[in-house]
Parts: sequence; structure tokens; C-alpha cells
Amino acid sequence: MEKILQVKDLNISFHTFAGEVKAIRGISFDLYKGETLAIVGESGSGKSVTTKSIMRLLPENNSEIKNGEILFNNQDLTKLSDKQMQKIRGHDISMIFQDPMTSLNPTMKIGVQIMEPLIKHQKMSKSAAKERAVELLKLVGIPKPELRVDQYPHQFSGGMRQRVVIAIALACNPKVLIADEPTTALDVTIQAQILELMKDLQKKIDTSIIFITHDLGVVANVADRVAVMYGGKIVEIGTADEIFYNPKHPYTWGLISSMPSLDTRDEELFSIPGTPPDLLDPPKGDPFAPRNPYVLKIDLEQEPPMFKVSDTHYAATWLLHPDAPKVEPPDAVKRRQSQFPGKKEGN
Repeated sequence: MEKILQVKDLNISFHTFAGEVKAIRGISFDLYKGETLAIVGESGSGKSVTTKSIMRLLPENNSEIKNGEILFNNQDLTKLSDKQMQKIRGHDISMIFQDPMTSLNPTMKIGVQIMEPLIKHQKMSKSAAKERAVELLKLVGIPKPELRVDQYPHQFSGGMRQRVVIAIALACNPKVLIADEPTTALDVTIQAQILELMKDLQKKIDTSIIFITHDLGVVANVADRVAVMYGGKIVEIGTADEIFYNPKHPYTWGLISSMPSLDTRDEELFSIPGTPPDLLDPPKGDPFAPRNPYVLKIDLEQEPPMFKVSDTHYAATWLLHPDAPKVEPPDAVKRRQSQFPGKKEGN
């Protein structure tokens, strides 16, 4: 498969009054053409910082890319000027943000906001851009697009506003679409519609998607591959089937176990004890060690490397070392696996 984006050994820090926050600590991953890569983890694990660095949207006054490369179209995005990045943002790489109400300008008509990237990047005339805006609204399922194109954001429901944000992001047929928790602010029914819409649109325009979420249940239906982040690092990565049906990292076990189950009403809701590490002073060994019920002595002394499980599946846990004791996932993981969709064909 063709690699469309490569992130290599990325390290990002934020300089604060309290000191240097090492937010991203040596992460690497590839994005392939036409696939959906989900990045999951708790709040503060580094998901949004990673994707905003791809768009070069981190605050310039206190953020610093200390090391690493972000390769797209044979160029390192970390080395480009802001003027060069303006040609890429919205044209080659687009982003859907979490809250559509803060993403849309309340003083501008919806049509004008969709037309903006078309006029800027595609050099369309205003009349052609408006025609295309109507087509895009129709594409994302907005009824009466000819009428709605001249309305303001407050005249749309939350689900409709999110569809508009998707229309803006897709306006220039981007090669990479970053969706940062695009369904968090929506109710479950609308959430399902938006996810189905994104899957359908991906097939139509052949774009690659990076999907950011803390909800494993959401990505089970949309992701081809899943990267699990913790403490500014990727601790497990593999195909969706591998992560859901054969997880290897205790943190992944915890995330799966903490999903609410519809089957067992009397079962106590599981939560991962403790709190994420303080990245002002990252721990010496495995960052998950203080919260890991299967912690080994070496976890407190040495950070685990990425152990190979298969050609597509890797996990950073000392439990995969040949000399480690054999530990099975907790029963809660096995119970939750019945909630996931069936394995994809060919896997």
C-alpha cells in the first residue's frame, strides 16, 4: 500500500511557567492511501497535539518540535514556512474539529464559509464556488441545500453544523482528513449518522483519515488500523481486528474493559486506577507502570521497546518479552469483545 503520510520519531514540548512539558515523546506511524487510522487514548495522552502538529496549528509562542519528521508529498512539514503550509492546509490536508459551533463563524453565511477554500485553493469564481458549495451540502446530506447555503450557523442543528464542517473540510478533496473527536458533542443517533457519512464520503473521494477519539466503541466501526497513545507515546498499534480481538498492552486492556456494556447490568463499571503521568517530569521506566496491575520490576527501571506481535501489530510492554510471565487479558476484555463488529474479511 502507498504511504501518504509518515511521522518519524516526533518529539514536541511546551514551554510553560512550571517548566518544559514533554507532550509528545518519540512517536512514529504511517498513514496509507485510502485507510482510516484511529488514534485513541485518554485526555492528555497527546492525540490532538500530534494531529495539530501535522497541520502546524500548535501555538508558536510556547510549543517546539524538538525532533522528528512529518513527511507528506516528499517534503518535511516541520521545515515549511507558515506561507508554504497555508497552501497545504485545507487543500491537501484538512481538519474537522470537535465542536462545530466554535469552528464556524456565526457572522458569515454557511455558503460563504464553504466557498472560501474553493476560491483560495481552487481559484474558482464566486458563482462557481457557490454552485460547488450547494453540491457539497447535498453530498453531506443537508436537505434543501439551495436554501440552506444562504443561512447562518445558528439556523442549523448540532448534527447539521457538523455536516457543514465536514463539507468545508472536503471542499478541495484533500488527500488527508484529520477528524479530531468529530462526534463527541453529538447525541448517539446523530453520531452514528456522522460516522456513516464519513465512511461513505471516504469511498467517494478516496481520502485517508486520521480519526482522533477516546471512545474505542466509535472506532470499532470506522477504523482500519488503531494506534493507542499513552503519556505522549504510542504504546500499541495494529489493525482494528488485532487491537480489538488480540490486544497486548495492559493499557489497551484497560480501555476496552472500561467500555460500558449493554449485556451486564449488574456489573460494576471498570475504570483504570490512578492518573496519567506528569509530563513535566516523565517517569524513568514504563509510563503506565504506576497504574498497571501486571507491573514487573523492569517496568519501573526501563522503558519497554516496541515488541513485534505480527507484521502489522506492535506493543510496548515488557509482558511480551520471552522471559516475562504469561498474563492473559482480564475477563472484562473478553466480555467486551462480543460488542465489537465481526472481523473484517481478509483479516
